[in-house]
Amino acid sequence: MIKGETIKNNSVKIVVATGIGAALFVIIGWLINIPTPIPNTSIQLQYAVLALFSALFGPLAGFLIGFIGHALKDSFLYGAPWWTWVLGSGLMGLFLGFGVKRESLTQGIFGNKEIIRFNIVQFLANVVVWGLIAPIGDILVYSEPANKVFTQGVVAGLVNALTIAVAGTLLLKLYAATRTKSGTLDKE
Repeated sequence: MIKGETIKNNSVKIVVATGIGAALFVIIGWLINIPTPIPNTSIQLQYAVLALFSALFGPLAGFLIGFIGHALKDSFLYGAPWWTWVLGSGLMGLFLGFGVKRESLTQGIFGNKEIIRFNIVQFLANVVVWGLIAPIGDILVYSEPANKVFTQGVVAGLVNALTIAVAGTLLLKLYAATRTKSGTLDKE
């Protein structure tokens, strides 16, 4: 295969993954929305799927899935996107794409070391995105009160980190279990 074909195949995979991932982001976010005591903040299971797609298809696909999926979800549910949090979802997908070594995952390797690395990355990403970037964006773009948006951001970051730690790790572990580890097949 020549280099141009590889790039074309990867581009097609990213486009398809983005479409499917964004659709799942919208559907899961629409159907499974578990409220927290903080207004406009809920447990969102679509971030576990975002973690899986970001790990499988990379940071660019992760960003696009999070950004497009969140923009569409907000548009359908609220009439308009809340752009600072849409950007946050895109950034989460981007960071999650760096949290897993794709080659290892596709070879069926997702053991304790990989789980720890993934969860450190996703936890730090949640802290930065929801604890800093989204609230600061809300203050600058929407003139929201700081105490409100930082409270929402911290709660969202914590519940998203927990969701990804449990459901995201489980999805990645299950995916890895379906892959054949290199050197495990015997020649007959």
